[in-house]
Amino acid sequence: MEPVILSCAELSTREINTALAALPDGASARVLEPRGRHNLAVGLSNRVRIDIDGNAGYFIGGLSDGPDVVVHGFTGWSVGENLQAGSVRVRGNVSECAGASSRGGTIVVEGDASSRAGISLKGGTILIGGNAGDALGDSLYEAVIYVAGKVASLGSDARIEELTEADVRAVKALAELGGFGHVQPENVTRVASARGLYNFDALKDQKY
Repeated sequence: MEPVILSCAELSTREINTALAALPDGASARVLEPRGRHNLAVGLSNRVRIDIDGNAGYFIGGLSDGPDVVVHGFTGWSVGENLQAGSVRVRGNVSECAGASSRGGTIVVEGDASSRAGISLKGGTILIGGNAGDALGDSLYEAVIYVAGKVASLGSDARIEELTEADVRAVKALAELGGFGHVQPENVTRVASARGLYNFDALKDQKY
């Protein structure tokens, strides 16, 4: 089946997302000339393949529960925000808050990620092929982040933990999933929650 062609030069964001939502499972689509357009391929629940041919804006692939989205370029803020299932792959760099509040699915960043990647992460998988910016894993919950590159700094309640044999096996599988042949699983950094934000402590924080 030939992919459906949708052009941002001819259609509004709402028209594009409506057309994507109407695709039957197993179909595919190409979104042309995104030119930094925000909110593309959001709120979808069908099992489809979507290629965005160029740099895109904020919230690409967010609030979705099934599609596989590939961005052939860079993205702005919060790619894959609140992702439930499916995947978002970015073949370039991403801006702040990649995968914010995601609960499932897989987000693959082939380049670098800016600050607060994985903020409030509650599940799912985020793979970053390059480096991670400041405040990585800010306020993450029951999730783990593995970093092969450099980490500028950790976010609130995130901490580095000792790598286990199970982690090495997991990283090996994830590296294969992401296509990151350069990754050495035994040399990655494990970032997880310190669980200090799970319960509010007024006496500790001296706040009421």
